[in-house]
Amino acid sequence: MIIIGAGGHALEILDLLSEINKDDSIVFFDNVTPSPSGFINDKYKILRNFDDALQYFNTVDNKFTLGLGSPEIRKNLCVKFESLGGEIISTISPFAKIGLYSNCIDNGVNILANATISNGVTIGKGTLVYYGCIITHDCKIGNFCELSPGATLLGKCIIGNNCQIGANASIFPNIRIGANSIVGAGAVVRENVPENVMVAGVPAVIKKNL
Repeated sequence: MIIIGAGGHALEILDLLSEINKDDSIVFFDNVTPSPSGFINDKYKILRNFDDALQYFNTVDNKFTLGLGSPEIRKNLCVKFESLGGEIISTISPFAKIGLYSNCIDNGVNILANATISNGVTIGKGTLVYYGCIITHDCKIGNFCELSPGATLLGKCIIGNNCQIGANASIFPNIRIGANSIVGAGAVVRENVPENVMVAGVPAVIKKNL
C-alpha cells in the first residue's frame, strides 16, 4: 500500500496501520519534500514521482490511502492516483468507537484513535476524522473533509464537501455547513454557514469569503 504523503499525518496513518499489523508492505509517496535517504526510519521507501507509483501499482499493490490533511490536496491526489489505477482504501483505528447501526462510511476515510461516531452517520469519500472527534447520531459529512482533533458534531448536522472543521469546534444540531467552508478552532456554530466562507468565534460569525 502507498501512503500519500510523508509528513506528520502520514506517520499518524503509519501508526494506525501498525496498530492493526498492516504495515509490512507500506511505501510512501512524496514528490515535494526532500529526504536524504529516500526512506522513513530506514525501513519504508519513499516513491518520488508518479511513474514510480504507477510501477508500484502494476507490480506490487494498487491500494493507497491519504496521508495529508488539506481537503483540496486530498481530493486532487485521490483523483490523480485513481487515474493511475490505484484503489483508495479506508484506514480506521481499532481504538475508535463506531456505532453498530446504519452508518455509511465511504472509501478512503481515515478515522484516528479515540474518535467517537454514533449511529446513522454518513461519512463521505476521503474524509479525515482526527483524534477525539465526536460525531453524534444522523450527521452527514461530505467528501474530502477534515475534522480536526476534538471537533464535535451534534445530531443531524450536515457538512458539505471539502470542509475543514477546526480543533475543538462545536457544530450544533441540525446545522448545515456549506461546501468548501472552514470553521475555526474552538468555534461554536449555532446558525447555518454558507459555502466558501470562514467562520470563527463564539458564537461563530463569518470572518471572510474564500
